[in-house]
Amino acid sequence: MRALHRKLLRDLGRLKGQALAIAVVVAGGVMTLILSVTMLGALTHAQQRFYASHHFAEVFVDVKRAPLGLVERLQNIPGVNLIEARVGAPVRLAVADFDDPVRGQMVSIPDGRQPTLNRLHLVAGHLPTVGREEQVVVSDAFAEAHGLTPGDSVEAIINGRRTPLTLSGIALSPEFLYQAGPTDLVPDYRRYAILWMNQQALADAYGMNGAFNQLSLTLQSGADRDSVIDALDLALSRYGGTGARTRHDQQSHRFLEEELKGQRAQARILPTIFLLVSAFLLNVVMTRIIRTQREQIAILKAFGYRDSELARHYAGLALLIVLLGWALGVGLGAWTARWMADLYAEYFRFPEMRFPIPHWALALSLLLAGLSALTGSWRAVWQAVSAPPAEAMRPPAPQRFHRTWLERSPLRHALGNSGRIVLRHLARQPAKMALSVTGIALSAGLLIMGAWQIEALDRMLDRQYRDIMRMDIELTFGDPAPTRAVGELRHLPGVLAVEPWRRVPATLINGHRRYRTGLLGLEAVPRLRQIVDEAGNPQPLPPEGLVLTRYLGQRLGVGVGDSVEVAIMEGHRRRLSLPVAALVEEPIGVGAYLRRDRLNHLMREGPAISGAWLLVDDNRRDDLIDELHDLPVVAGIGLMDEAENGVRRYLDETLLVFAIVFVILAGSIAFGVIYNNARITFAERARELATLLILGYTRAEVSRILLGEIALLGGLAIIPGWAIGIGFCTLLSEAFSNDLFRIPLAFSPRIFGLSAAGVVSASALVGLLMLRRLWRLDQVAVLKAPE
Repeated sequence: MRALHRKLLRDLGRLKGQALAIAVVVAGGVMTLILSVTMLGALTHAQQRFYASHHFAEVFVDVKRAPLGLVERLQNIPGVNLIEARVGAPVRLAVADFDDPVRGQMVSIPDGRQPTLNRLHLVAGHLPTVGREEQVVVSDAFAEAHGLTPGDSVEAIINGRRTPLTLSGIALSPEFLYQAGPTDLVPDYRRYAILWMNQQALADAYGMNGAFNQLSLTLQSGADRDSVIDALDLALSRYGGTGARTRHDQQSHRFLEEELKGQRAQARILPTIFLLVSAFLLNVVMTRIIRTQREQIAILKAFGYRDSELARHYAGLALLIVLLGWALGVGLGAWTARWMADLYAEYFRFPEMRFPIPHWALALSLLLAGLSALTGSWRAVWQAVSAPPAEAMRPPAPQRFHRTWLERSPLRHALGNSGRIVLRHLARQPAKMALSVTGIALSAGLLIMGAWQIEALDRMLDRQYRDIMRMDIELTFGDPAPTRAVGELRHLPGVLAVEPWRRVPATLINGHRRYRTGLLGLEAVPRLRQIVDEAGNPQPLPPEGLVLTRYLGQRLGVGVGDSVEVAIMEGHRRRLSLPVAALVEEPIGVGAYLRRDRLNHLMREGPAISGAWLLVDDNRRDDLIDELHDLPVVAGIGLMDEAENGVRRYLDETLLVFAIVFVILAGSIAFGVIYNNARITFAERARELATLLILGYTRAEVSRILLGEIALLGGLAIIPGWAIGIGFCTLLSEAFSNDLFRIPLAFSPRIFGLSAAGVVSASALVGLLMLRRLWRLDQVAVLKAPE
């Protein structure tokens, strides 16, 4: 083994604590990259395979009722490839030994065979048999939640009539990968089901003989999608069409796309932050390590070692440290990806998902880690090897000391000798102090980012389910109902308050920007579904104009006072220009609101409602649900506490867990930065500390000098760390904002306190380790330095 190789291994062993601290920083960046890329690849490939093998449609249309003979004419629209009509119906289910209301969506399939589009993947059993009107196939998640198997029975209310059903099979569908209810944010498999029934049987039960109300189609290669959609809307408008929509507006696909978008943002931002921090830390550490070895370098050069050999030696030291971090990061990333696989399998129901780590991701992470090592160490290496041997062997010139401004202030008497030594040592090396403070501040910023994610999720859910959505039950009607239904609901057992609402599908347009959503008509002063300002105070709806969520306003590029074009996709299908009266902050979903009476007027209808929100007495909720279950007008019953629990569980299992892991990594980085700084400082000042001991200072007095410097650097880094953390959080908030939710960019004192506590705790732990080294300091050996 060559001498430099032996020296490399010895240096690595001597610096094992510092090397491990740097490796943890690198591992954090590599782990987040491997995890994000693996999850992104697994979801994308599973999506593409399932969509292609089961012929997932590209365009979807809902109508009120259209004749089946129309399908042949629609097939001739230029650009249309495959087209299939079917019947869809909202249903309510009753499951044995389960008392809560269950909503569902019934979808027809061709009698006794697979549909052409959106084919089913049978997990168990078989498709409904021709002529067996009671047979249905049920979604696998619902069957799993209730322990159902083929041959079991459930009861459904279809079009107001009770219908006993027998499960012939259990299936998955590319159309319902994410099986959330129409107004839900996350799936509730115990309370929402998808069922498939023979076309003729469902048409008979729903009064749709010879007709359809849903259409799916694919496009020919190179077809103009917008032209096809315009032709479909024109042809189906007289049949109550609510506007053709693409996959982007299809609920399941949209949820998956937003998740993929989040994974892409995570893969870009978090590894970049970690690797930049590791490059900075490597630069600081390697510079100071090499400075402590300037005499060794000079001796090696005097013995004939070339500059290139020494440069490779120290670059190899940095690369070995980073390689250790890369291997640790790959292992942690692979382990975390396997753990996340089970979680994603619960929310996205693919037939299979494979989670191999892409080879290019391994190569990319190794390349980025290696670049961070070289970027962080090249300057220090070049300065070390470029100095002539005679100059490098000469002891550094003594530095000039002078009184600092603090020593000239009235506080000078409180400093004591130890305090003056600490201040003078830092003041004579301002660049070194600035680098140390910056490194600790970066770790404090990472702690801010992790703590902010944890608290912001709670803040987001509290705003949505405490300030905005104050109802207990949401009722959805199959068809718009007159307002007298409100009086009937008030007389049901346990009902404390009723608030009706009207929802109409619409497309909001501003120039080339458009967004498909629903206009939600509320009471003038809503109580159960409030409109709140930034402080959480409820606000009345303005007499005229729309109230948009701020995110939707930004998507459309409109503000208060601007006009937005509204294309209503129901009834008379009017196209209107309405002013934007206000923008409101809502963390979940996007919305467009106006007064219900105003919406009824725009629709040219009477005081119709689409549903109602109920505030109920908890002691009588079961009695109320039994009553509601018997009302034929009610198509869906949603329990808001269960919806909130589902959202919290989803976020706890995904973002919150990741945030906690992130806080742990950030804490490790804080320790690593402070430990490296203290460890190198101790090595640089060992001779000075030993001299003080020889001069009569006690070890306790010398300890105060060492600990005072650690404490001062940590204290100076806290406020800059807060500023850096706010910047990190702003970047992350913007990257993760989407149609589903926005993490609010708000900070409480607790977040800053946690960051400061992390720095203080890491400093205290490092201080204890340095004290241990100080008490074991061999004064004679340290003072045997060449003159």
